[in-house]
Amino acid sequence: MRIGYFLSSEEYTPAELLDQARGAERAGFEALWISDHFHPWVDAQGQSPFVWSMIGALSQVCRLPVTTAVTCPTVRIHPAVIAQAAATSAVLLEGRFVLGVGTGEALNEHIFGDPWPSAGTRLEMLEEAVDIMRRMWKGGFTHHDGNHYTVDNARIYTLPDQPPPVYVSAFGPKAIDLAARIGDGYVSTMPDADLVRRFRDNGGGDKPCQGGFKAAYARTADEGAQLAYERWPNAGVPGELSQVLPSPRHFEQAAELVTPDMVREAFVCGDDAREHLEMIDRYAKAGFDEVYVANTGPHYQGLFDLYAERVFPALR
Repeated sequence: MRIGYFLSSEEYTPAELLDQARGAERAGFEALWISDHFHPWVDAQGQSPFVWSMIGALSQVCRLPVTTAVTCPTVRIHPAVIAQAAATSAVLLEGRFVLGVGTGEALNEHIFGDPWPSAGTRLEMLEEAVDIMRRMWKGGFTHHDGNHYTVDNARIYTLPDQPPPVYVSAFGPKAIDLAARIGDGYVSTMPDADLVRRFRDNGGGDKPCQGGFKAAYARTADEGAQLAYERWPNAGVPGELSQVLPSPRHFEQAAELVTPDMVREAFVCGDDAREHLEMIDRYAKAGFDEVYVANTGPHYQGLFDLYAERVFPALR
């Protein structure tokens, strides 16, 4: 299993994200995820740098592969523009780039005042968007007049030697079936063997499956849990609310119903290497090929040291 580090654009400044990328590479992490947000989930997180600028900078400070986790190529940014951004990212990273995509959240996609589509419509839009991007990566001029998008004789001139793989994030059965059909890989944030099995059985086969989890490194589990609750109370917001709430203040209102224990269950808190190893093992047993860990709070160097000194030696 490949172990990567998850750069949380919602919480850290551009300089901190670059510092984390360097630190992750030095510690022995093998790849990076980076989130793509216009807004943080709640104001306590406090950041949202533009992911495509960050990927360009990442290409200059480390050699790790990068996956967007995940980009929504359907509402806020037209898929033709995402196709160009992904192509440039793949060139800068010399092929070490994966475009992770999903149907998105109203939190980021509502900013132009467009209606937030239903889940079924968002899946249709995603499928059409992926088709447009793959056609544009072949070179030449693309014309498309579809149900959701128009492309008028557009050509991407800066292309990588090979088109970037497209991994699809999915949780519900219809989304997983779409991911299996159109994706080059699968992305999830739950160590759920049933999700991986459905992906593989419905066309995903042996395509790569990436999973991720959150940690809050601190000297004690209680201190880590407090950091997690202060900065990520939205981790305890249930169901489809994460897809439909439109602003950080709405997540803050919903999070008033979330208890510290609910958030603590969603994080690996403290500095116990065994708990990290147990979480990684859950993803391995669920069938994931790669797992990415995100840190919350200021002590990310402590997490890097923990992995370099205790987690990676135990795994390898």
